[in-house]
Amino acid sequence: GFWFADVMGDSIVAEKAKLEPESSRGHLQSTCYACRFFGLMIAAPLSTVIYSTYGPNAVVVLMAGLPASIVPLVYLLKETKDVPVASTREQCGEIWNTVCSRAVWQPMGFVYLYNVLQVGNAAWKQFLKTVLGFTSNQLNTLLIVAYVLLWLGIMAYKKFFIKWSWRTVYVSTTLLNGLFSALQILLIQGITFGLSPFLFALGDDAFADFIGGIQFLPTTIMMVHLCPAGSEGASYAMFTTMSNSAYTLATAFSTLLLGVWDVSKEAMERGDLRGMINLTALTTVIQVSGVLFVGLLPRTKEDLANLHADPMSGSRIGGFIFLFVTLSSVVYSLVVGVLNIIKPGWAGES
Repeated sequence: GFWFADVMGDSIVAEKAKLEPESSRGHLQSTCYACRFFGLMIAAPLSTVIYSTYGPNAVVVLMAGLPASIVPLVYLLKETKDVPVASTREQCGEIWNTVCSRAVWQPMGFVYLYNVLQVGNAAWKQFLKTVLGFTSNQLNTLLIVAYVLLWLGIMAYKKFFIKWSWRTVYVSTTLLNGLFSALQILLIQGITFGLSPFLFALGDDAFADFIGGIQFLPTTIMMVHLCPAGSEGASYAMFTTMSNSAYTLATAFSTLLLGVWDVSKEAMERGDLRGMINLTALTTVIQVSGVLFVGLLPRTKEDLANLHADPMSGSRIGGFIFLFVTLSSVVYSLVVGVLNIIKPGWAGES
């Protein structure tokens, strides 16, 4: 049910965003997502306090009750009823024509390649708990601060970077993210420049989420520009599915990398951190390598519009690859997720 509501909400935002004047395109989306992540920022510490005070039952009741309380507000939405709706076949045909356009598969190809290369260190939390002795409260604090910095990243893009070239945003934030990821190696080696390990880790993780917040909006603004009129919901859902499936695939790859070096809990307990250093260095290089594909990304909304207007930019092969990669990534991610549940350690990790 939440997925349906989420797709419908994104569809409304995408449809209304396309009605904005060219000079202010993106402001509506940035405002909506700022409100969304502000809610996450508030919910994270609130849920922690409620869980610690009243237990999990109260959290579950709130998770069920709060969304239900919004239902009456649905009747305040203005919508035109009994409008003609294209058949499913016609909509599928329109979506097919859309994905065959170079203005779609080229920038979305960048989004997919970049996201699939954001391979994290899946052993990092185990390191924080086993080696540095972080408590559950400290790990929750990292999560809370991450949500705060994520929201601040959204606001920073809205206020300061919305006029920047998309390529400039991705290149600068990717290099900064690589720097903060590399700093994790110093933390593993115990080099914290006089700071406590918790504060050092807090800075690393939090600012990485701040950078992620800045990167988030250019992609969603671009996706709205790609949506054909009348099929905003289905198109936007397809684009976000491709983007999210790449992230899920990156998570699956991070699980596979656990078997390359010994990063088990036992190795950490006996002080053998060579595997953690090697894995952190490898994932940092992989993440930064995404910047090599930035040439696929249009510089601005105007460049994207020009690419869209080119009548010779269509390619059925590009459209087929787009759909094949999206569906294959979803299937692979589902298979890996199921294997992680029913057969832990199947990839060689501890």
